[in-house]
Amino acid sequence: MANPNLKKRALIEGRPALIVIDIQAGTFADTSAERAIDHMPDYAERMLRARRAIDAAREAGVPVIFIQEAHRPDHVDFGRELDGSEDVHCVEGNPNTELAVEQMGIRPDDYTIKKRRYSAFFGTDLEILLRGLKADTLLLCGGLTDVCVHYTFVDAHQSDYFCRVIEDCVAGSSIEAHEGALRAMEYLQAGARRGIDEVIEAMGEASRARSVA
Repeated sequence: MANPNLKKRALIEGRPALIVIDIQAGTFADTSAERAIDHMPDYAERMLRARRAIDAAREAGVPVIFIQEAHRPDHVDFGRELDGSEDVHCVEGNPNTELAVEQMGIRPDDYTIKKRRYSAFFGTDLEILLRGLKADTLLLCGGLTDVCVHYTFVDAHQSDYFCRVIEDCVAGSSIEAHEGALRAMEYLQAGARRGIDEVIEAMGEASRARSVA
C-alpha cells in the first residue's frame, strides 16, 4: 500500500444507512438464456442474500433505502447507456422493472429512489435523503457490482461518505468484472470490502451503542 499515513477506520463510522441497489423483479423472474444485461453465475442467489442485511438493518434501526433503475417507455432517458454491452432494460410499465418487493420484504413506508442512470446519486434526491437521515456510512448491496454499485460507491466516496460494499450481497456482469470492481472500490477506501456477517454484527453493535448513549 502506497499510503503510509492510512488511518484505520471502523466498519461503521457515525450513522449508517443500507443502500439496496437495483434488486428488481426481473432478477428472479427473467430466466432466459440471453438477457438484456449479462449476469455472473449465482447472481440471483447473491441478491437473495441481501435480505439478511435488510432484516438486520431493520432490527438495528438502520435506515434502508431501495434504489430502482427505471427508464421511460420512449427510451428518451437512456442516453449513451445503449452504446455498450447493455440492451434495452428496466423500462417503466414492465413488471420486471418493479422492485423485488416480496423477495426483499419491501414495505409501503420504505425509502425508495428511482434513478435513470447508473449512479444512485445522479439526478436523484438521494443526497437530500441522506442528509435528512444524517448518514455517515453507506452500506451497499445489490447489482451490478461493476456498474451501478461501483458508480454509486464512487459518487458517495467523492461526497465524503464512508463506503462499505457487502461483497457477499453484490454480483456483477461477470466474475472478472465483479472482482475488478471490488478491487477498485477497496483502492478508494481501505476496508471497503466487507462480509455480510461482519456487517450484521457491526449494525448490532451500533444499535446497542445508540441505546446506551
